[in-house]
Amino acid sequence: MAAVVVRGESIAHLSWLLIVAVLTPVYLATALNSHAFASETIQDPFNAVGQGLKSLILALAAIIFVAYYLKTSASFPRLTVAIGSVFSLATMAMCRYYFTRHLTTFLGGNPFSIILIVDGDQPIPPGIFSIVVSAKDVFDPETHDPMMYDRLATSLAGLDRVVVSCPPERRHAWANALKGANVQGEIVIPEFCGYTPPLGIAIHHGTPTLIVANGPLELVDRAVKRSFDLLTAATALIFLSPLFAIVAIAIKLDSPGPVLFRQVRIGRANQMFEMLKFRSMRVESCDSAGGVSTSRQDDRITRIGRFIRTTSIDELPQLINVLLGQMSIVGPRPHALGSRAANKLFWEIDPRYWHRHAVRPGLTGLAQVRGFRGATLLESDLELRLQADLEYLDTWSIWRDLKIVILTFRVLLHRNAF
Repeated sequence: MAAVVVRGESIAHLSWLLIVAVLTPVYLATALNSHAFASETIQDPFNAVGQGLKSLILALAAIIFVAYYLKTSASFPRLTVAIGSVFSLATMAMCRYYFTRHLTTFLGGNPFSIILIVDGDQPIPPGIFSIVVSAKDVFDPETHDPMMYDRLATSLAGLDRVVVSCPPERRHAWANALKGANVQGEIVIPEFCGYTPPLGIAIHHGTPTLIVANGPLELVDRAVKRSFDLLTAATALIFLSPLFAIVAIAIKLDSPGPVLFRQVRIGRANQMFEMLKFRSMRVESCDSAGGVSTSRQDDRITRIGRFIRTTSIDELPQLINVLLGQMSIVGPRPHALGSRAANKLFWEIDPRYWHRHAVRPGLTGLAQVRGFRGATLLESDLELRLQADLEYLDTWSIWRDLKIVILTFRVLLHRNAF
């Protein structure tokens, strides 16, 4: 309707209402199928926005295809559909984000009920539980008694999750009891405290195994991200080719040596590759291992080098790394093998450092747009970047990549770019 108003037409022409009537059920079916309304989705703002937009785009594509195939596209004014789609996508993104961020306010409290059942003298695990009950004299999963199962079902009615803290020897019995409870059942395993939480359980030739790692992106997500990388990198290289030529000539005139600086960095799956940069230091002073952080008044930097580092132009040859499949436009920044913080190698500060390499390293990243760049003098300098990188892996979406690319232009000229 807003699109019709923007076009200056009367809303009495009900073509927009026909579009809404067709689009709404298709969207709801698509959103339900993609779990856009699932409890875990609506508790994560970025996931909620991503799933909602994905469902709406699929629904729009479906009705446009059907209208074209049935030759009824005349009933769907193209400009109204285009403008209305943009309005709908923007409105959905804003509303979903705002709703999920203020979920408890809208719903008058936490809508997800969790019960903790404590079996024996087991400690109460940390966390917020709606109800905490003792299994003593009430629930005994080793007793196959219909009355006990009835009491358990009555206690779990209307709840979203049940968590059981029990001795190791009773876990199998509790697992059997929870299988038919029609609720998400979980058993506390304190042995994993301090370790990376497992992602799930698999079966290998009849033997259960814990899934502790997998690629952070599904096949479709990897295809979307790679397509975005190729399109962006190829377009940028074409438009920036005159700048590449000017910078190359300036580097050659400023100091002897090659135009490009090649340095071994840690890439996807912890595999090493040669990252390209415009050379900004004198050849005899270049640090191929990256063990010495660049300082603000570093005398190794040439005159043209200082300019291209300050403006981040020295990073542009990494677009070639993107085309070669060694890097991505957005991702954790690749580090040199000798990079240190507080005189410690990065992986000596936090063992989770290796986790950040589950995706291709990026030309820019979440840590960079948050201002975490420059020399790593303190351990916290590395920890802040690592936390941002791990957050990026957990919350990836193509929309967030686009947002990071846009925000990167704000930090191209940064006080820590030297």
